[in-house]
Amino acid sequence: MSDETAYTPPKVWTWNKPSGGQFASINRPIAGPTHEKELPVGRHPLQLYSLATPNGVKVTVMLEELLALGHSGAEYDAWLIRISEGDQFGSGFVAINPNSKIPALMDRSGEVPIRVFESGSILVYLAEKFGNAFLPTAPAQRAECLSWLFWQMGAAPYLGGGFGHFYAYAPSKIEYAIDRFAMEVKRQLDVLDRRLAESEYLAGADYTIADIAVWPWYGALAKGLIYGAGEFLSVDDYKNVQRWTDQIAQRPAVKRGRMVNRVFGDPKNQLHERHDASDFETKTQDKIGEETK
Repeated sequence: MSDETAYTPPKVWTWNKPSGGQFASINRPIAGPTHEKELPVGRHPLQLYSLATPNGVKVTVMLEELLALGHSGAEYDAWLIRISEGDQFGSGFVAINPNSKIPALMDRSGEVPIRVFESGSILVYLAEKFGNAFLPTAPAQRAECLSWLFWQMGAAPYLGGGFGHFYAYAPSKIEYAIDRFAMEVKRQLDVLDRRLAESEYLAGADYTIADIAVWPWYGALAKGLIYGAGEFLSVDDYKNVQRWTDQIAQRPAVKRGRMVNRVFGDPKNQLHERHDASDFETKTQDKIGEETK
């Protein structure tokens, strides 16, 4: 029997040793800032503080989609928050999101700045701000869209904090934990696959914020791009998810959005900060590297 399976929890848990794993240095059981640090503010109405994790990609894709529709008020500055270095615990960031998670948004277009945190909340806020863009107004369609949006909010922790953590990041491989969460993630993929067998997009015939929320998580999973788990989970078996994933990936705004605040992968697909539409052509990491030679 392994030490993990033999563990007996104490009557009262105390934080008396490092948690281990890839993110041990930033894990702690209390909230609030760890240091004083003001956030930068750019020239656009919307100020985004984020990183290109799946949750961060949701919002940058949404903003790029809004701009593609012609909503000039959706212009934004995207500032990089390096969560592995604890940027999310700076006082300025905590003032926007007391939960210290990316993404966080400040809307400075009105007399009083408005903070918005949690990715699903940001998507709904932006959709409503710009005339219900990508959010149906007919009651049945709206309910379907929001149902799938909140499905993602409830489902993704099993994928990320559950399966992803124990399969890819935990300091040791625990069979029970990996099996438990692999089973749930495959069930979720089957839920999506069955829905997408009967509908082009999650909420129906139209692309909505539900797709924008689900795609960065489950689209990436379907292509084996997160956790190195594509083969392990047999993701190619989910043919309808694969079709939907490929269809969304071809959208120009999606291609742009997934580049913003990205700090890994091909340098030509990394735009660490975004302050102008021209940055996609001039300030990706491959271009910056050429300029500094």
